Amino acid sequence: MKNSILSILAITAMLACNKKETTVGDQSADSTTTATSMDSSTVPADSTATPNATNAAASLNDQDKKFADAAATGGMMEVMMGELAASNGTNAAVKSLGAMMAKDHGKANDELKAWATATGYTLPSSLNADQQKKYDDLKMKKGAEFDRMYADLMVTDHKKDIAEFKKEASEGSETSLKTFAGKTVPTLEHHLMESEKTKTAVK
Repeated sequence: MKNSILSILAITAMLACNKKETTVGDQSADSTTTATSMDSSTVPADSTATPNATNAAASLNDQDKKFADAAATGGMMEVMMGELAASNGTNAAVKSLGAMMAKDHGKANDELKAWATATGYTLPSSLNADQQKKYDDLKMKKGAEFDRMYADLMVTDHKKDIAEFKKEASEGSETSLKTFAGKTVPTLEHHLMESEKTKTAVK
């Protein structure tokens, strides 16, 4: 009888241990599941919310692309010629005009580059053949001949620039680029006015 009681107690103890181990195992599994669930929830919800810059560039219409390319190369030429006039000009008005052109167009170029970076659009990195020839021809001039050629170029180029910037402001499709074009027009008009004054001064 005593042996039977001991056997029953031993079996009961074994069952209790097995139940405890099962409970611990279940708790461990639950903890793992919970941890996995928590890890998944730490992924930022807006990780794919930012629009792809490449997609933004693809949405530009032909007018936007044509304008951006022309503004980039034209702006580079204005800076290069302006710096040349500021150093090689003989008339004080030419030197002053050149310095203003280099400064203002340099600022506009930086704004256009920032737009291109944000949009994912690749701008030209050098002058086109016609612009390079104009620059090279101007660089060969000296004295009063240089002054007259520079003033003539600035009048002609700015009349063209104003028309192109106004067209983009009215016909472009990309809002930021249209805004850039529109707000730059008054500066270009001021440049044209000063260029015409300088042209008269160096006749």
